[in-house]
Amino acid sequence: MLLEIKNENDVWTGILSGRLDTVAAAQFNEDMKPLLEHADKQIVLDCEKLEYISSTGLRLFLVLRKTVEQKGGSLVIYRINEELKNIFSITGFINLFDIRS
Repeated sequence: MLLEIKNENDVWTGILSGRLDTVAAAQFNEDMKPLLEHADKQIVLDCEKLEYISSTGLRLFLVLRKTVEQKGGSLVIYRINEELKNIFSITGFINLFDIRS
């Protein structure tokens, strides 16, 4: 799992690629710290290259969402594939996040 973070015009974008499974979650938790630090801004998670997300990965998305809400920022998830969309639907996460194509 790889997380690349970019900041452009105060929009913080995390570009995820690979598999966000239990093994990769610890590294993702560390790598997403800049997003948590700037949770008062607009945060975008670009998931076009994210192949899989486990329950541990979903929990980390929730941590980010909660921090963004507390700090008054916004969080958008872009370009999830059909498999991820199914996971988000089954778990009810589809209703918790602003998911866009």
